[in-house]
Amino acid sequence: MVHLDGVDVLTDPDVLASLGHDDAEWAPAGLAVGAVRARSTAEVQRVVAACAEQGIPVVTRGAGTGLSGGANAVDGCVILDLSKMNEILEIDADNMIAVVQPGVINNDLKAAVAALGLWYPPDPASAPWSTIGGNVATNAGGLCCLKYGVTRDYVLGLEAVVGGPAGAYGTVVRLGHRTTKGVAGYDLTGLFVGSEGTLGVVTEVTLRLRPARKEAPRTVVGAFDSVVAAGNAVAECTRRGLLPAALELLDRTCLQAVEDWKHLGLSTTAEALLLAQIDAPGQAGDDEATEMTAAFTGAGALWAEQSTDEFEAEQLFAARRLAYPALERLGPVLTEDVCVPRSAVPAMLTAITEIAARHGVTIATIAHAGDGNLHPLILSPAGDDTARKAAQSSFEEILTAAIGLGGTVTGEHGVGLLKRGGLRQEVTPEVFALHRAVKQTFDPLDLFNPGKVTGDPA
Repeated sequence: MVHLDGVDVLTDPDVLASLGHDDAEWAPAGLAVGAVRARSTAEVQRVVAACAEQGIPVVTRGAGTGLSGGANAVDGCVILDLSKMNEILEIDADNMIAVVQPGVINNDLKAAVAALGLWYPPDPASAPWSTIGGNVATNAGGLCCLKYGVTRDYVLGLEAVVGGPAGAYGTVVRLGHRTTKGVAGYDLTGLFVGSEGTLGVVTEVTLRLRPARKEAPRTVVGAFDSVVAAGNAVAECTRRGLLPAALELLDRTCLQAVEDWKHLGLSTTAEALLLAQIDAPGQAGDDEATEMTAAFTGAGALWAEQSTDEFEAEQLFAARRLAYPALERLGPVLTEDVCVPRSAVPAMLTAITEIAARHGVTIATIAHAGDGNLHPLILSPAGDDTARKAAQSSFEEILTAAIGLGGTVTGEHGVGLLKRGGLRQEVTPEVFALHRAVKQTFDPLDLFNPGKVTGDPA
């Protein structure tokens, strides 16, 4: 039994089961011995120090919306739930900075800064539910990252509870800065972003903001007779030097699932849609939208047009965000997250189509197509073990195909548990040794989320 003086420890089996996994299908989850819903940095310190003294692993979680098993419990761990640390501590409009606790919901931060004429661009599809701490843990991207970057581009600094030499577990450190520039020493802040809770517990984040966009973005929609044809259009946009705020792909399976669920009035006749969002102001935006429409048409679109109806445009992007939960209603969904060079998007989509046919599985595809980040969603009927094995084989083959095209096994969801095999394919032994050395420096007892990122078993 874990003993944590001065901290309420939850031990109810049902509570532990609900907190012991994220949203990754078929990712293994261990049995935690307790959970703590921390409300302050001081409580996190006490938990980390006590767990270090007793040799108990610490697995940190936020909202549990992850898709790689990165927040899944390991046997004998304490789950450290940060969702109650959800205060926006400061918004400095003059310097365009926000300081937040890790449990702040992404969309809540967006709304708070928008009231001051500011904008926080990172926008994962889970933005209505996911926390800033979780976004930091996986270096989340989203729809606007093509033009505006990912979470790492907006994290100026952070506070974390770390380990280090024996007896130092529970130490609070502040990394980074509040200034636009800062190169004093190693970029330890950047190292923490994307580390999936394996180096310490992030308890506060200082974020860069941008001025709010002045005009409603323009939307260009293109319909295609195959996902590969849509991929060719993405490559054509790249050749033309177009850089929209977002360039998203949805195939017909995704559109149909959303329409059957939400009845948005979506057209489901084309095999794939490309949605481009253009936010350049004035005439520049008009010209870019015209050029984007021409790019879609030149790549063989069945039709392409600029949306003049802001509500219609919002419905289309809402469909993109709703695709994953809509498909989940149909049965287990194994979610991929590969990223390839933009010019390789057609080849990657071809590979996905061939893998689906070879294994006899249905693979729905959504993608941040403009930056080559594809999310093939492998569907499997509930309770069908043969279909599950086919889905898992397809998952691994997609990883191999992405690496073969010069890509990576994860663009934004993280390694977690599902991608450990893929990471071993992608990363050389020499680089693995560096990973392990970094982990050993920050966490010599291997208490923070053991078994994740490095690919080593827990």
